Amino acid sequence: MNIAGMIIGLVGKPSAGKSTFFKASTLADVEIANYPFTTIDPNSGIGYVKIRCVDQDFNKQCHPRMGSCIQHQRFIPVQLMDVAGLVPDAHLGKGRGNQFLDDLRQAHALIHVIDISGSMNAYGEPVDKGSYDPALDIKFLEVELDMWYLGVMKKGWERFARTIHQEKKDVAKALGAQLSGLGVTEDMIKDMISQLKLSEDLTKWTDVELEKLACALRKKTKPMVIAANKIDIPGAEANFKRLQEQFPAYKLVPCSGESEIALREASKKGLIAYTPGENTFTIQQPQLLNDKQKAALEFIKKNVLDIYGSTGVQTVLNYAVFDLLKYIAVYPGGVSKLEDSKGNCLPDCFLMPPKSTAVDFAYKLHTDFGKYFIRAINVKTKLPMGKDYHLQHGDVVEIVSGK
Repeated sequence: MNIAGMIIGLVGKPSAGKSTFFKASTLADVEIANYPFTTIDPNSGIGYVKIRCVDQDFNKQCHPRMGSCIQHQRFIPVQLMDVAGLVPDAHLGKGRGNQFLDDLRQAHALIHVIDISGSMNAYGEPVDKGSYDPALDIKFLEVELDMWYLGVMKKGWERFARTIHQEKKDVAKALGAQLSGLGVTEDMIKDMISQLKLSEDLTKWTDVELEKLACALRKKTKPMVIAANKIDIPGAEANFKRLQEQFPAYKLVPCSGESEIALREASKKGLIAYTPGENTFTIQQPQLLNDKQKAALEFIKKNVLDIYGSTGVQTVLNYAVFDLLKYIAVYPGGVSKLEDSKGNCLPDCFLMPPKSTAVDFAYKLHTDFGKYFIRAINVKTKLPMGKDYHLQHGDVVEIVSGK
């Protein structure tokens, strides 16, 4: 079940740390190894974005039906998909590339996991640490995704363009429908035709113009954040700073997937108290830790948390959902009562697309609520909302319907 109505795809070359990042985000059992194509079929799992919980505004403690709330930090489920590693010329079928790219069709945003330490070559094979330039991974993935989009567009292009021209069909509408499987809309096509100054006659579009359009549509429909994994390896920080300057258009986040897994596993066993995304942890049962485990925790604290403020995993997930996709978190509730019939306080929290209205939220809760919508009430202010009111992040909304 896709709880949030979106899918976040994990992409990158083999052995860059995608499966490690996936496990760190979901604690799902996945095979992790340093050889190409450990992952063949896409793994799907539930990760969580983290927000300040509104229960504080009501001096309450919430009881989430899905996810959790730790120290008034609410964790809301999102669907993650770990796609098999891509190699150069994947769009031509190298390394089963076409299949892996097609797995990405349903993703709304991408997390590109790169090995920032430079210890894996372009094919995911181990090399001397620092001997490979991770900037090449960012460039190669852009090319593969752009060429994938271009390939989809050019399939039967001449016949399609001729038909649209001869029958005088609306170009944006026809092309939007043709590429809807990639998340492209009619409005996107209109904007791109205007920005790229393309002719209204598709038969006049050149290969260069088609490639520019493919690139622009890829950036629009598959926005991307870069998880600079293995940041704790010597030499990685210098690479990170260099790539930040080299790729200003991207958000790069220093990450250590292995550190996040270690902290979450230790927390799960009650050895430490740790909230994902925080810059510290507290050892709960020191007598149960052996010297190797104590050394590992000290390493994480000194080389990851103290330097970067977190392992980066939670930061990446939050950025993908709230900054790239601009989703907002909205709670259903009542002005006179925040509890459900079982006494659970603010049990639900939903991630909604940007510009969602009160009536959109009503439909999210139940079709009949939307169909028979009367009004909505802002539970915090107790003021009414119109059906076209644009919801804000952190709103608590009571829906009043006629059924």
